[in-house]
Amino acid sequence: MYSIQEITPQVFWVGGNDRRLERFENMFPLPNGVSYNSYLITDEKTALIDTVDTSIGALYLENVTHVLNGRKLDYLVINHMEPDHCANIEEIVRRYPNVQLVGNKKTFQFLEQYYSLNMSSNYLEIQEGQELGLGKHTLRFYFAPMVHWPEVMFTYEISQGILFSADAFGSFGALSGNVFADEIDFENVFADESRRYYANIVGRYGMQVQAALKKFTDVNIRMICSVHGPIWRKNLAYILEKYDKWSRYLPEKKGVVLFYASMYGNTENVMNALANKLAKRGIQDIRLYDVSKTHPSYIISDVWKYSHMVIGSPTYNMHLYFVMDALLRELSALGLKNRKISLIGNHTWSSGAIKGMHEIIDTMKNIEIVGAPLDVRSTLKPEREPELDALADAIYASLTEA
Repeated sequence: MYSIQEITPQVFWVGGNDRRLERFENMFPLPNGVSYNSYLITDEKTALIDTVDTSIGALYLENVTHVLNGRKLDYLVINHMEPDHCANIEEIVRRYPNVQLVGNKKTFQFLEQYYSLNMSSNYLEIQEGQELGLGKHTLRFYFAPMVHWPEVMFTYEISQGILFSADAFGSFGALSGNVFADEIDFENVFADESRRYYANIVGRYGMQVQAALKKFTDVNIRMICSVHGPIWRKNLAYILEKYDKWSRYLPEKKGVVLFYASMYGNTENVMNALANKLAKRGIQDIRLYDVSKTHPSYIISDVWKYSHMVIGSPTYNMHLYFVMDALLRELSALGLKNRKISLIGNHTWSSGAIKGMHEIIDTMKNIEIVGAPLDVRSTLKPEREPELDALADAIYASLTEA
C-alpha cells in the first residue's frame, strides 16, 4: 500500500521509514528507527529528488508509481550518492529508461563505482548555480562538497522556496505519519536525535557546513526538505541557528558532561562524588556517562551541546583505558574545539591516564583545562577530598563566569 503526502502543490513526499534497523551505518543505535525521504515534483516535467535505502525499496517504488499515475519520469536529481539514498537509482532507470540523471561530475564517478549497469546515456551533468525548468517549478543547484561527502549538492526550488538539502538538517528517528517538524513535539522527540545525527555524521565538516550556509544568506528559503527526519516549513530559524552554532563548534548552553571509564568502580565513585559536589554548588544540566556502557554517539551529542567536560579514566597497561582512548580520538577526529575540560586519572602502579588524555586533547583547538588534573591512586582517600573540592570549585567558577 502506497504512503505519500503532498507537502506543497505538485510536490510530494514519497519516502518511508525503517523501524527494524538496529544501527545506522552499522554503528549508531536507532532506538526509534530512521526515515528515508524522497520527493517527487509533478509539473509539466516530473522530477524525483533522491531515492531511498534498499530496506524500503518496494514501498518507495510503489509510492513513485502511484504519484506519477502513468506519467513518465523526466528527471532524477541525485543530491547524494551514499547508499541509503542511491540504492534505487538502477531500478528507476530500468523502469524509466529515458530518465535523465541530474548530478555533478563527482556524482557520476561514484555512481559508476557502485553500479555495473551503464547509465552514461542518462547523465545530465550540471554546474554550480545552473537551473532546470520543470514548468511552474524551477530547480537551481548549489554544490555543498564535504557536507559530508565530496559530491553533495543541494537543490533549491525557486517558485516555492524549497531547499532539498541532502543529509543536511537531517535527524535519526522514524516519522509517525506527521512529516512536518511543526506537527511533532520536536524538542522532546527529535531535538537530541538531530544533534546526535549532526555531531556524529557531519560534525567533522564544520567549515564546509559554514561555507554551504553562506551560499543561502540572500536566498528565500521557506521549506527545508532533508533526506532524514521531519520537513521544516515553520520557524526555520530554529534549525538554521542550531546548524550555525554546531558547525562553529560552539556549545548550545552551559552545563557539564562527565564521562568516565571504570574497571572496578573506583573511578566511577570519584566521578559520582564530583557530580554530587557540583550539584550542591547549584550547577544544573549535569550529564554522567560510563563510556563502557553508553554508546559514544550519545556522549558526543551531549559534548556538542554543553560547554564543559570532565573526563575520568584509569590507566590500563600503562596507557589510557582503550574505550576512553577511542572516544577521545573520535572527538578529535570530529574537530571538537571551544570547550572547557577537567581531568581525573586513576592508577595503582603506573600513572598513564592523564598523560594519555592530554596527548589527545592537545590536538583539539581552543581547549581550556579547568582546575588541576586529579590523579587518584586506586581510591580517593579522605585526605585528598580537598583536591576534589578544589576541582569542583574551579568548574563552578568557570561555569558561572559572565
